[in-house]
Amino acid sequence: MRIDKFLSNMGFGSRKEVKVLLKSKAVEVNGAIVRDPKIQVDEYHDKIEVHGETVEYAEFVYLLMNKPAGVISATEDRYDRTVIDLLKEEEQHFQPFPVGRLDKDTEGFLLLTNDGQLAHELLSPKKHVDKTYFAVINGEVTGEDVAAFEKGVTLEDGYVTKSGQLKVLKSGPVSEIELTITEGKFHQVKRMFLSVGKEVAYLKRLSMGPLTLDPALALGQYRHLTEEEIELLKQRK
Repeated sequence: MRIDKFLSNMGFGSRKEVKVLLKSKAVEVNGAIVRDPKIQVDEYHDKIEVHGETVEYAEFVYLLMNKPAGVISATEDRYDRTVIDLLKEEEQHFQPFPVGRLDKDTEGFLLLTNDGQLAHELLSPKKHVDKTYFAVINGEVTGEDVAAFEKGVTLEDGYVTKSGQLKVLKSGPVSEIELTITEGKFHQVKRMFLSVGKEVAYLKRLSMGPLTLDPALALGQYRHLTEEEIELLKQRK
């Protein structure tokens, strides 16, 4: 890979900006100053430094975000802020995208990556990846609802959902629940509760597959996945 492409991919600016960086003698490859943008480097084995700091090559980025309400799960939008807008430039240059979607008014766990193969594996209906949600429900959630969700409920368009594991945390005129499903139909959790005559007032995703929302992340914050977390995701393939 050319050194200018490598540095651009690693977030050091456009090719033009990288050329300026090279001319300033700020870049070293294996201890030697490099100024020619056309020089080829081995991104996996060469030691590449900028201003004395080693640059580690990364092809993919994996981010865990606590998505806030009011932000849409998309890479771009003409009218609303997207989850990509919440990222710093050094993450945006990897061109990540959200894995699946959360509704605009839904909070919680959201994975962003540029690893298309991994995203496909996590979203494939054949993989049955668990997704767990916390919700506040207008209406009393009963044992009958638990049984109905476990059997699969019929949505307004006639679709019968796969089994969902509904746990009632608090029952009353306003109930609190946790729901685990393996599908990701449009507005699925809200539509499932509408099918039993109840309305979702608040919705937050807690987990996806083997990963859970980091309690240290405030709404709108994110962090890189650890190597262990990335390995857990890849083991699902």
